[in-house]
Amino acid sequence: MSDSPLAPGATVGILGGGQLGRMLAIACARLGLHAHIYEPGGERPPPAAEVARHWTDAAYGDDAALDAFAAACDVVTLEFENIPVATVERLARRVPVRPGARALAVAQDRAAEKTFIAETGLSPAPWAAVDGPGDIAAALAATGTPAILKTRRLGYDGKGQARIADAAGAEAAWAAIGAEPAVLEATIPFTAELSVIVARGADGTVAAFDPGRNEHEHGILRRTTVPAGLTARVLQDAVLAAGRLATALDYVGVMGVELFVAPGGRLIVNEIAPRVHNTGHWTIEACATDQFAQHIRAVAGWPLADARRHADAVMTNLLGDEIDALAAHAAEPGVAIHHYGKGAARPGRKMGHITRLAPLSG
Repeated sequence: MSDSPLAPGATVGILGGGQLGRMLAIACARLGLHAHIYEPGGERPPPAAEVARHWTDAAYGDDAALDAFAAACDVVTLEFENIPVATVERLARRVPVRPGARALAVAQDRAAEKTFIAETGLSPAPWAAVDGPGDIAAALAATGTPAILKTRRLGYDGKGQARIADAAGAEAAWAAIGAEPAVLEATIPFTAELSVIVARGADGTVAAFDPGRNEHEHGILRRTTVPAGLTARVLQDAVLAAGRLATALDYVGVMGVELFVAPGGRLIVNEIAPRVHNTGHWTIEACATDQFAQHIRAVAGWPLADARRHADAVMTNLLGDEIDALAAHAAEPGVAIHHYGKGAARPGRKMGHITRLAPLSG
């Protein structure tokens, strides 16, 4: 397996076929590379397959299909963090996989993730492991109340979470998350939610986009605003924290790091996502090189690009039937629109996004 930069015409394999895979495939095409999607999608092609050269429709545990996929690709990456680690490990024996299995394993388990964050010298929210409802009372003593019970694995967009006001709510919260191994997190008073989209190249070079300020509704990202309107020190500390995490993982590619800004400017690392990230969609229009092209450059072994932005931006997710207003948004000056090519517009489902641009202010 060669570590040389990929030449135009090479094939990038992408595990996962959702909207992030779709935008990665588009970035491949812009850079002269081919995208090969691996997604068990069934009868209807997934969003990414509609814009890629190849699509393998097979289960993540299908060894024969994985081996054929590896043989067809020059490098493999991923678009979401719930790919089985065993899948990545099998592929990595045959083709470079970036990022690798370690980053995936850390991000898939909230307990492992928080332990890793603390080992790098950064601060996660106070937390305790919970293996059953009987553990919750002791965990609350460590975190205080109220607290949030989260499944250790597979939760996203507010799913797999339950709020606990006191020990009396333990049984109900445990049932609400599906009686799965969990962590209990302290509820952190914060002044802002930030995310940093950081890239690390195969040569160890690190480049980060400006931190974005995030607003969530019902556990789902509603919008990201850049500039974030915080002090230069807080923003610099956030970028340095993201770079430290990427380097500690020996990471290659783009990673999303979500943080809380506590009173006084202290940063709490909420979670890491070993992939391109919803909070970085604003980079498509507001930067010369967006997060998707930066990720493909990194995994292809190319030099990282300049991550500076040339405009202010507010990215807003379109959820469920809000996608029906896309034509109206298209009539607004300074608005970029993105449709993800998904099927049914279920409530809360991310169907697309818009980005409103303004002249650079700071």
